[in-house]
Amino acid sequence: MLMRDLLDEGLLLFNDGKFYDAHEVWEDLWRATSDPVLKTCYQGLIQAAVGLHHLERQNMVGASSQVKKSIRNLQAGAAAVTGLDIGDVVLQLQAVLENMSNGVPRGLRVARLK
Repeated sequence: MLMRDLLDEGLLLFNDGKFYDAHEVWEDLWRATSDPVLKTCYQGLIQAAVGLHHLERQNMVGASSQVKKSIRNLQAGAAAVTGLDIGDVVLQLQAVLENMSNGVPRGLRVARLK
């Protein structure tokens, strides 16, 4: 499978709320990536998916830890990923941290830039 296909497949799963499945697909993408900055951003996407999976299962400690790591890695690698609104993902994840007691926010999405 092409790397772009893995990114797109993960996006579809993530945006459909299938966070565990998105993390699995993005791990394949991460393994196949050699660029260290791009790899950092993909790791951030994986951590976002894992964090939201933990949140769905009411594991607040795991969710908070993964979401914080995700934000750091997405901010570090944002410039490497073209076509995705990583800045918006970071804002959404920051809101998740602020509202953890309310559960998983509906409509959390990774948007494509126009």
